[in-house]
Amino acid sequence: MTLDLSINVLIVDDSGFMRKMFIKNLQDIGYENIIEAVDGEDAIKKIEANKVDLIICDWNMPNRDGKSLVQWIRSNAQYKAIPFIMATAQGDKSKEEEAKEAGANNHIAKPFTAEELKEKIEEVFGLRAKEKASRKNIPHVKGKVKLKVAHIQITDHLALGVLKHHIQTGQITPKYFELETIKMDSWNPVQKALETGEVDGAFVLAPIAMDLFAFDVPIKLVMLAHKNGSIMVRSKSKELLQDGAVEDIYFNRVVCIPHKMSVHNMLAHRFLKELGLTPGVPGQDDINVRFEVIPPVKMPMTMLQNKEIAGFIVAEPIGSTAITKGIAERQFTSGSFWKNHPCCVNVFRDETIEHYTDAIYEFSSLLSQAGKFIEANKDIAAEIAVDFLDPEKKLGFTKPVIQKILEEPLGIKMDDLYPVIEDLDTIQRYMFDEMGIGKIIDLEKFIDFRFANVTAKNWF
Repeated sequence: MTLDLSINVLIVDDSGFMRKMFIKNLQDIGYENIIEAVDGEDAIKKIEANKVDLIICDWNMPNRDGKSLVQWIRSNAQYKAIPFIMATAQGDKSKEEEAKEAGANNHIAKPFTAEELKEKIEEVFGLRAKEKASRKNIPHVKGKVKLKVAHIQITDHLALGVLKHHIQTGQITPKYFELETIKMDSWNPVQKALETGEVDGAFVLAPIAMDLFAFDVPIKLVMLAHKNGSIMVRSKSKELLQDGAVEDIYFNRVVCIPHKMSVHNMLAHRFLKELGLTPGVPGQDDINVRFEVIPPVKMPMTMLQNKEIAGFIVAEPIGSTAITKGIAERQFTSGSFWKNHPCCVNVFRDETIEHYTDAIYEFSSLLSQAGKFIEANKDIAAEIAVDFLDPEKKLGFTKPVIQKILEEPLGIKMDDLYPVIEDLDTIQRYMFDEMGIGKIIDLEKFIDFRFANVTAKNWF
């Protein structure tokens, strides 16, 4: 069986900008009969007036939110069987559970691709089995364990790229492991791969990793991926106030973030609050800056095409590339806002750590060496970065831009990858207490310090 692309699909979102993205993804899959609704009340009118075969709905909306809408549908005999996918910026696992308890058949966190959405739709219609976490047999090559490590296309993950380069060029030869890096488009596939055991480890946003741990995904943090490294930029659109106060640029406009469970969300929230603004996701009460979740590599073009977007906060080199192309101008670097803060972390699944401990010790040691190499050889590292982060040459990353990023005094740092509990606790406490996001976890149990402690002997 295949998807019936002739069905009527109702998309519900109060953001016209996000509805356009929904429509684009659905059209890329092959759907043509698409109905739009601006909130839950409007959705009910559209359901009553049209034959609706599938609903894809945002969570936070005025008048009637997504949770209330699915509860209304499930309590109505005429409509209760309509498949319902909650598509929302609520990327933490607790919201996924809440959506399913309310009656949603499936949940997808923004940002998502057409392929990810297609998979969720196939699951809803029984055309694809939902992937469950299971321990896999880790392959061996010439007696070594083959470690599969996921990453996305950002400078934050350059230490992994340098390590890979050094192995491929024969500059180092690991004794206990072979390395396979898996480049992914956005954070949702990385999260899914960690949950299902598709990969052994990943470079992933710290709040995502902590949230997975809170919901019993068997992973441990072994090292940081970097410190600092992100940038907030504002649009150079002529429609924005050029000479007004900074807060006027963002008031009643959109700021793009890469994921709800991200340090970027936290830093943008703090920055905007200090300006006297009230940021939040669509549908929250009394907000005057709206956060929208966009895949990092799509942020510059999305801002260029949508005048309501005032800026975005993202890992490099995406922000600096947008500045170089004249799309944006710098608001602040994350290191100037919070010096030496953690962001992405390196995690491995428990079974990999347990059964291949020597390989993880060796990987951690070589990763720290790669980080120190970057600090000492920024020109060479920038050249490696172009091929590792943009192998298809689609994103326009260049060596001069990346080298400038690596040389930024308060920019990304990779010579000290030791995880500091107090810093990670600052992130989870702010997000939980000030933003109402995630759960508080026991960081002593989440971090496996054995590997960082051994590599630290070579740092000081």
